[in-house]
Amino acid sequence: MSGIHGGDGRKNWFEEGGQGYAKFRPDYPPELAAHLAGLCGRRRLAIDVGCGTGQLTTLLAPHFDEVIGLDPSADQVANARAADRARYLVSPAERLPLPDGSVDLVAVAQAAHWFDLPAFYAEARRVAAPDAVLALVSYGVARLEPELDERFQRFYWKEIGPFWPPERSLVDGGYADLDFPFEELAPAQLEIRKAWSLPQFLGYVATWSAVRRARAAGREQIVQRFVQDLAGLWGEARGRRPVTWPINMRVGRVLPS
Repeated sequence: MSGIHGGDGRKNWFEEGGQGYAKFRPDYPPELAAHLAGLCGRRRLAIDVGCGTGQLTTLLAPHFDEVIGLDPSADQVANARAADRARYLVSPAERLPLPDGSVDLVAVAQAAHWFDLPAFYAEARRVAAPDAVLALVSYGVARLEPELDERFQRFYWKEIGPFWPPERSLVDGGYADLDFPFEELAPAQLEIRKAWSLPQFLGYVATWSAVRRARAAGREQIVQRFVQDLAGLWGEARGRRPVTWPINMRVGRVLPS
């Protein structure tokens, strides 16, 4: 990476790590797909609603005869990851282009807070096969080692917190406050684990909508102060530190309409 410096001559690690959105987003572990598939009585068809570029879609593909990723963004679908037994369609969550009673797993990863939930739930019931499973998946706030985590949590909750959209609170709460009118099942306790360098971690932070909003509002100093503080605590910037995110799920059995 080329060195980029702030006005005081200090290296601007945030800018160095902030290139490439997909590169810095944490991936779900294979255990998540295995757990969801294991809850299903049949494994003929799974759908990943609000799939984005297919992060969960491709993980589910080995466990089902077919997996369909659906997203309202044609650009996301055009750039989705390829996998055997997986295909993609441009579609909103509230109008699923699937036959009645055809789907064994309806999965949603980090997207349910944007849906018109009553309309989506009605569609989930319509397409659900007997004994189908609905899973709303999200990942919570990252955790770092103690000497780094205090500074990170202060940044997340207090400094950049006011710049998150209101829907973010639903993700932070693990979707516990979402209406979920289904026969609820106990989810597995899973987490995402990474070993990241400082530029990688700051690249992840750079993907946040709250960071973009803060910068657009002329509050760049909030971000830069955090970056400089974290760089001072991290040690060797190329050194890898553990980062974990809890995986939160609302999982239920769907009774077809």
